[in-house]
Amino acid sequence: MATRGQGGIQQLLAAEQEAQHIVNAARNAKLARLKQAKEEAEREIAAYRAQVESEFQRKLTESSGDSGANVKRLEVETDVKIQNLKEESARISHDVVNMLLKHVTTVKN
Repeated sequence: MATRGQGGIQQLLAAEQEAQHIVNAARNAKLARLKQAKEEAEREIAAYRAQVESEFQRKLTESSGDSGANVKRLEVETDVKIQNLKEESARISHDVVNMLLKHVTTVKN
């Protein structure tokens, strides 16, 4: 009976060791999968970051490339508007002066 008890203990120890190996293998597999998932996520983040950066650079190039043309166009438009205002003020300034003189020199009781 002692040998049977001794054999049962040996079986229990062997089963415990086997269970420990299974747990360790599962833990290692889990760690490997987590590491793989982290690497995949980092690759996806890097690809997305590169895509967003290239889109930003493209838009920046488009907008800054046109800025010289926009400045020139705005300068021309501004010069035209200034010239129109000068012509309009020269055309009506005589009438405005006469109207002001009339109001200033008119005496009301």
